[in-house]
Amino acid sequence: MLRSFYDRFHRADARITEWMARSGVRFTRIALGVVFLWFGVLKFFPGLSSAEMLAGRTIETLTFGLVPPPVSLPVLALWECAIGLGLITGVALRLTLLLLFLQMPGTLTPLFLFPQETWARFPLVPTLEGQYIIKNLVLVGAGIVVGATVRGGRLIADPKAAAAIQIVGQVTKAAQQPQGGSR
Repeated sequence: MLRSFYDRFHRADARITEWMARSGVRFTRIALGVVFLWFGVLKFFPGLSSAEMLAGRTIETLTFGLVPPPVSLPVLALWECAIGLGLITGVALRLTLLLLFLQMPGTLTPLFLFPQETWARFPLVPTLEGQYIIKNLVLVGAGIVVGATVRGGRLIADPKAAAAIQIVGQVTKAAQQPQGGSR
């Protein structure tokens, strides 16, 4: 009886894992797009985005005062909406991911530029604003996962198939290395 339960559990677990491998990257891409589109749209409406003031001051500081918030916030809103729409639709993914990765360093800089607003106790206790910023690391990770598939890559649920592909990759890499010869 215990063996039967284990076999059923193993089969169900394998089916769920296969579904996750088939759907996970697409779901991550679309969810990431929804977050960017949502937060981007909020920035078009003054006072709706909780990050608006900090984002505007950050860009102003990074540009040495050349780009004030009334200019930077609509540009940032448009930028985030473009990322969101690109991720949701899957159109121009390489360009979309480039925009995402160009934006991310700027989103982390308030942690260093405005520590009095982003840390209750540096470096272990972020304020709510600091937590909002630190979560961008998850967005970067999700972008990396999506980016790993733009050339046709995908997740593989079967550990034996994944191991075989890894071996093939190692053999291919070794075959491409120059052979040791005379110096």
